[in-house]
Amino acid sequence: MTMKSNPFVTSGYAGEEFFCDRKKETKDIVSLLTNGNNLALISPRRIGKTDLIRHCFAQKEIADNYYCFIIDIYSTLCVEDFINKLGKTILEVLKPKGKMIYGRFISFIKSLNTGISYDINGTPSWSVGVGDIKSPSTTLDEIFDYLKNADKPCIVAIDEFQQITKYKDGNIEADLRTHIQYCSNAKFIFSGSQRHLMGNIFTSPNRPFYQSVTIINLPIIDKPKYLEFCLDNFAKANKKIDVAVIDKLYDDFEGVTFYLQKVMNILFSWTDSRKKCSLEMYYESIDYIINFTAPIYVDLYSQLPEKQRQVMLAICEEGKAKNITSGDFAKKHGLPSPSSVSSAVKGLLERDLITVSNGAYMVYDKFFEIWMSRYV
Repeated sequence: MTMKSNPFVTSGYAGEEFFCDRKKETKDIVSLLTNGNNLALISPRRIGKTDLIRHCFAQKEIADNYYCFIIDIYSTLCVEDFINKLGKTILEVLKPKGKMIYGRFISFIKSLNTGISYDINGTPSWSVGVGDIKSPSTTLDEIFDYLKNADKPCIVAIDEFQQITKYKDGNIEADLRTHIQYCSNAKFIFSGSQRHLMGNIFTSPNRPFYQSVTIINLPIIDKPKYLEFCLDNFAKANKKIDVAVIDKLYDDFEGVTFYLQKVMNILFSWTDSRKKCSLEMYYESIDYIINFTAPIYVDLYSQLPEKQRQVMLAICEEGKAKNITSGDFAKKHGLPSPSSVSSAVKGLLERDLITVSNGAYMVYDKFFEIWMSRYV
């Protein structure tokens, strides 16, 4: 990416130049990994966990000495899904490194050989379907045998790790813990956004992963650091921005990286060279985003059952809603009963429309929250 491009990246990792701060977290994670520790990285979604992991993997100490794999299991529904994603990720990362490297991995995956196809140049592709994994335990053994015997040490980051608690196979935690315990050639990062589920996995004495990792709770980026990041990137492009804009943005969205970058990306694109981004432009950018997405929000809201709509609005009105299954909360917001609120909350959590942190329930998508507060 060059400075002709927008420096406020809204998806993926674009390199150190466009990565805001996280110097301490990067130093800690790199040091812990290279000194033989497994990690659990916990924070709400949209804070930037995955990009931080990619940033750590790009550091010389790791990039030059390890094979690095990131597997996102948020969409997986079962152990077979998990194994399929893990195997495919490993092959895709190893492919550019040459036949000897990826061929070594393929030689270990004997149970799925028929699921690996080759193009006319002999380049392999992972063509395995979930239904092709007939013996998950065998295939998992094979993948870990490769990790144990790879020609370089490996680091495997499993994103949204709490998803394994939703698999029907109740033994997956114990199976993974056993494999990892005896896999000295690989270290693991377990990244997750649902604090209570991640906490249960790693801090409950009766769970297999108890006391097996160093837990890192990732905070939001410091306001002064983000302020400096914005001012510097505007200055590099011969543009200016009113400090009040950055203050307002940071406070309105509570420092959540996704929203900061989304809005700043638009403001940067709207600000001409030698001009200054104003607070008025900030308000216009929020209107722009909300209006652009409004049809999706209309459909999403209209498809919700009535009780879920009522609870969503109540949470929206509160901002951060506590004691939502109490009689007082139901009475305050004209809701039928605490039991109906509990049922609605369960459905909204399953749809990822709300989230909970430290006992407070919030609308997950802050732009959706703004839309509801304006138009519903």
